[in-house]
Amino acid sequence: MFTKPQDIVVALKLCLEGARRSYAELGQELGMSASEVHAAVRRLGEARLVDPETREIRREALRNFLIHGVPHAFPASPKEVTRGMPTAWAAPVLSGKISASEQIPPVWPDPDGQVQGAAVQPLYSSVPGAARRDPALYDLLALVDALRIGRARERSLAEKEITQRLNVHVAA
Repeated sequence: MFTKPQDIVVALKLCLEGARRSYAELGQELGMSASEVHAAVRRLGEARLVDPETREIRREALRNFLIHGVPHAFPASPKEVTRGMPTAWAAPVLSGKISASEQIPPVWPDPDGQVQGAAVQPLYSSVPGAARRDPALYDLLALVDALRIGRARERSLAEKEITQRLNVHVAA
């Protein structure tokens, strides 16, 4: 079975929270049902991104999938101008590392958003709410979006940040 975009959201949350959380707790925090989270963990296990018995994320495998697979499996491109929550290089995690340009900032469409920008379809519809509730998850999701829609410089910065935040040590 193929992974779905929400599986990435669940995997990132498991990286932050660990496997000790119940499916119901994870679902509530992510804006998903417990059965959606359970199915995501099952698919992540089949994809060898999580240990099916311990629910521990295989961080190096996840990192490699985020960097090399997600941009191709779940591509996105900025669309119409809307109000929303900044993502990719416009999010706080990268905004201080990239000089401001004339480019309109990418945002997840969100009626509670404070920024006018180009709409980017999030990995899952509940991403803006989940990101508001968990700043560390917001950072990871915005970095994944930089991989999905960014140019070479943004992708390179996102790759370094993801590697550091997932505590993965890769050979240079």
